[in-house]
Amino acid sequence: MRIGVKGFQGARLTQARAARGMTQTALAKASGISCPSISKWERGEQMPEFAALEKVAEALSLPTTWFLQPLPDYGNGTYFFRSNSSLAAAGRAIARTRLEWLHELSLCIQEWIAWPELTLPKPLERSDALGLTDSEIEALAMQCRELWRLGTGPIEDVIKAVEAAGVITTREALGYMKMDGVSRWFERDGRPYMFISADKTSAVRNRFDVAHELGHILMHAGLTQEDEEQHHNELERQAHLFASAFLMPAESVAGALNYPTLDTLLTLKKKWKVSIGALIMRAKSLDLIDDAYSTRLWKNYSARGWRKGEPLDDTLEAEKPFLMPRAVKMLLDQGGFSKPVFMDTTGFTATDIERLCSLPEGFMSNQPAKIIELNAPVFRKGANSPAPSTQGKVLQLNQHKK
Repeated sequence: MRIGVKGFQGARLTQARAARGMTQTALAKASGISCPSISKWERGEQMPEFAALEKVAEALSLPTTWFLQPLPDYGNGTYFFRSNSSLAAAGRAIARTRLEWLHELSLCIQEWIAWPELTLPKPLERSDALGLTDSEIEALAMQCRELWRLGTGPIEDVIKAVEAAGVITTREALGYMKMDGVSRWFERDGRPYMFISADKTSAVRNRFDVAHELGHILMHAGLTQEDEEQHHNELERQAHLFASAFLMPAESVAGALNYPTLDTLLTLKKKWKVSIGALIMRAKSLDLIDDAYSTRLWKNYSARGWRKGEPLDDTLEAEKPFLMPRAVKMLLDQGGFSKPVFMDTTGFTATDIERLCSLPEGFMSNQPAKIIELNAPVFRKGANSPAPSTQGKVLQLNQHKK
């Protein structure tokens, strides 16, 4: 009697399909394994034979050993999506799973690398979050700036500011233009994580997405998934206002946004690195322009064809995460890991590590690695490492200097 691969985890197969955006039918077609068999594997009613598992693993671009790893307990944190309401469920499932994989990879890296200490305003309790006023949101945005010593001017690099405060981020293209991002706190390490879609070509819109997710992290951590679903539109509005206030402090932009022209807004876009559309909405939210003037600006905005793409969108460079790629390079350079050992230790493929860690395509598969220069790390005892040269010590990742 054939009993299949012992230790197979059906939940891992379900998750892997979600990460690749594949239905059971699509996976069956790609692998040559029947849809009923795949369904039984996922439900735990049957275990695949090795040859069949190899076909499925190949179709999903994952090693067969991936499906022997138990699915971690991700906790009960709430997922906040910055996405168009018409986004297909598949797009959300991909982003959610990629965020979970980022967390898994981060936990593995934390065996040897110490992330920056969290430096965030205290997250709000549920009762406070549901009763937030606009003035309180404006104040929270300024509190965050003051805590991070960002001043009241334009923020040079929003992702670096967020990561220097201990938020782990990734930026990756999904193939869904309507997906902007997703974030949540994970109880396992008591740290927030952020996924930002790289499908947009506009760097300024990506900056706004990061600030928007930061708003969710600070304001809505105490809310449940049911709260998110019930109050989705209001929570999105609050996160949008936080992002506007964080990127464009009222005291600094008010003078320039008092009945501006589109050419004035274009100049401000270059300075503040936010979209012209966001500047118009900021001016309206601060009551610096009335409804009639706002409508006039939007009509002229459309007449210039800017709804399809604004000036400077193709010249401003997109910001990229630095914590994850620096950590991987540090482990390869100073931690005694080879690329094959690192992949075997984490369980992820070269492509998934490259995408989750914002590394160049082919970085994990090409030898030798081009390693960045880092200052001497600070060591502390207590971690387990398969790499002999690490001596069981933790590397202290240098924080970005603001």
